[in-house]
Amino acid sequence: MRRAKRLAMTATPTTPPKLKTPALAVLFGTVFINLVGFGLVVPLLPFFAQSLQAEAWQITLMFSAYSLGQFFAEPFWGRLSDRIGRKPVLLMTLIANALGYLMLAFVPNIWLAIAVRLFTGLGAGNISTVQGYVADVTPPEQRAGRMGLIGAAFGLGFIVGPGLGGLLTQPQLGRLGYQLPIFLAAALAAVAAVGVIVFLRESRAKADPAAPRPAFLAGLKDARDNDVVSRVLVVTLIYMAGFSAMESVFGLWAESRYAWGAREVGLSFMIVGIVSTLNQGFFAGKLARRFGESRVLAVGMLLFGSSLVLQVLAPVAWFPATRLELGALSIPIVQGWVIPMVMALGACGMSMAMPNISAMISRASPPDRQGAMLGLNMASSSVARIFGPMIAGALFSGLGHDWPFLVGALLTIPAAVMAINAGRAIQRGKAADEMAPKSLS
Repeated sequence: MRRAKRLAMTATPTTPPKLKTPALAVLFGTVFINLVGFGLVVPLLPFFAQSLQAEAWQITLMFSAYSLGQFFAEPFWGRLSDRIGRKPVLLMTLIANALGYLMLAFVPNIWLAIAVRLFTGLGAGNISTVQGYVADVTPPEQRAGRMGLIGAAFGLGFIVGPGLGGLLTQPQLGRLGYQLPIFLAAALAAVAAVGVIVFLRESRAKADPAAPRPAFLAGLKDARDNDVVSRVLVVTLIYMAGFSAMESVFGLWAESRYAWGAREVGLSFMIVGIVSTLNQGFFAGKLARRFGESRVLAVGMLLFGSSLVLQVLAPVAWFPATRLELGALSIPIVQGWVIPMVMALGACGMSMAMPNISAMISRASPPDRQGAMLGLNMASSSVARIFGPMIAGALFSGLGHDWPFLVGALLTIPAAVMAINAGRAIQRGKAADEMAPKSLS
């Protein structure tokens, strides 16, 4: 029984179909659009909410509502895609995305805005379905590289999203000045839906309508019984809690320490996106093949933690009268280089972590459960995004402005240890499978 279970963990389709360029482009575009929409609202949403006379706690609730929607949606869409196929699930979620952004542009009050953000989060919960598609059509040894390309869409979305949000927003027009970026996000989602219809073929040749219906608790049981997946899910929870904590208080921290505004914050996140895109697109897969997925994941965790510590240790002011002029943007030189460089180090760590987390989960899951397990991984990320900002706010207000970064850095140490242990569990499973035939001879 135990041998059969180990074999199921490493089983893959015998002859996976080739992932053609148009299909990969559509998958890349799907993730990119999700992250552009999310990136648009990172600098934009607080000010849009203020145009609805929202208070600070209501603004925070808008961020949490989006992640709450993703939390429930990711495992549901993942298991549903295992049952009915990847293509229809991608189409449904993209349509929901487009509708969500359109509704957000016209909401009359903050409470409807919160409800719409929850709905949009439900539609954004399709990352696990994209990852499941890649796993369906990619051999195990190539998955880290393919996941890295999809992960590069995350970074590219964070480049384009905050940049467009800053360029297209016109605060002097009031609420109307925030609607154009939201309309753009809706249009992009609609274009991606058309791309799915035209270019994407179903990856699961034998979709199983009789398979178990989506069940969140059943997926949790599967993950609990899988030594690799259970460990990697905890790594995701820790790392994403640290990132979301940093993301949620970074603007407040930079404002209090360096007198930064929304444009400087947006520029910093654009740099994070550039580094993440380059690293995931060109280096993540090669590093995983050379050193192993678990080792690269552990190093990524430690790099991210180091960046949080260095951010706290960065000088408060060097030559404050010297400024760098970038068009309408004028920032002190040290603020334009030191903090974004430190954040770029953290981006290297994050971009090393994300594709290898997905690759390890898909490697350790049977083919008919990959969508569900990847969905649980995204749900774990969403849980962190729900509670990470809340904890960061309490630390920021109660203990001091640097504490969210220090606590996040400390947590990356056990995360790195768990990543190494997950890699060892994979190796033990492989060794047992290799020894089993000899014992039967």
